[in-house]
Amino acid sequence: MINKNSTKIDKNSTKEEVLEAVSVNGDALQYASDKLRNDKEVVIAAVSEYGDALTYASDKLRNDKEVVIAAVSEDGYALTYASDEFRNDKDVVIAAVSEDGYALEYASEKLRNDKEVVLEAVKKHGYALQFASDELKNDKQVVLAAVKESGVALGCASKKLKADRDVVLEAVKQLGRSLLFASEALQADREVVMVAVKTEGWALNYVSESLRSDPNVVMEAIKNDYDVLDCVDTELKYEMAQCWFKCMEVKK
Repeated sequence: MINKNSTKIDKNSTKEEVLEAVSVNGDALQYASDKLRNDKEVVIAAVSEYGDALTYASDKLRNDKEVVIAAVSEDGYALTYASDEFRNDKDVVIAAVSEDGYALEYASEKLRNDKEVVLEAVKKHGYALQFASDELKNDKQVVLAAVKESGVALGCASKKLKADRDVVLEAVKQLGRSLLFASEALQADREVVMVAVKTEGWALNYVSESLRSDPNVVMEAIKNDYDVLDCVDTELKYEMAQCWFKCMEVKK
């Protein structure tokens, strides 16, 4: 194995030396000669190891689709160094978001409104939904895919879908506290609330006032997180604490 720290090259290094260096440390491309930073074989080797090395490639190769796809396939964020043309190229953007969903931020406005692209992004990182178009934040299929990967993505969904029972149930299954972003009606929905607090006791903080006084809901929450009892009314808090300790004794 070649140590990355031993891959020092300079503008006088041969192609063979540069290829050896960038194959283990793509960032070394910055030290190569202008001629070799314009050599497709060298640049593809570099960006395949370190996507951000795209920034050191010649202008010509930064505008080469094969090179750009190699870069974003290694690191989706390398899309930041791509031209506007490639940020609007569906093949390139799908390669980028498949590696890192958050690369959707750097896609063109047109592709942030492309359902296939956005679905790829949110399946990788649900919270990438924040970079989707308003139209797709209101698309149930897209939002469901996002909240299944990251419940907190519910916060990026349209108002309509924050009130959609199916969507919210999927979100709280993944992350109980995503109940924070649900509509008031669903924060007062017993089934939704029970799923949320079973997933994460802390979700009790975002339950409707009426259900926060429900002993069964509170008990499910404190089974996961006893400290959440602090958000319960004093009278019920004492009763729930007693019940919790009894349950612990039975388990022993």
